[in-house]
Amino acid sequence: MYTLCIVLVLIASVLMVLAVLVQNPKSGMASNFGASNQVMGVRQTTDFLEKLTWGLAVAIFVLSLAATLAMDTKPAQSPVASEAAELVEEMAAPAADVVVPQAEVPAAEAEATPAN
Repeated sequence: MYTLCIVLVLIASVLMVLAVLVQNPKSGMASNFGASNQVMGVRQTTDFLEKLTWGLAVAIFVLSLAATLAMDTKPAQSPVASEAAELVEEMAAPAADVVVPQAEVPAAEAEATPAN
């Protein structure tokens, strides 16, 4: 479901880019303030492209929300992360067969011998 939503968002995004590039630069709010010199067929095409742009924007928004809801909630466990967790556990737990040598303290010998 998640992959389907992402693919649909990508298709809608490409279609929206194409719809915006096809539009006349004077369409939208700027055309309301200018002189109306458009032929009837061109005006209908402009309305269609504007409605298509808004529809694709709403579709991208809804599909993005659907993709977010369809996403897995558990984090993905990669092989590197599991190996790192095992190494941390090995380093944190002391090994029973490893003997750590203890250093002798020379100050104890100095106190044992009396000074002349």
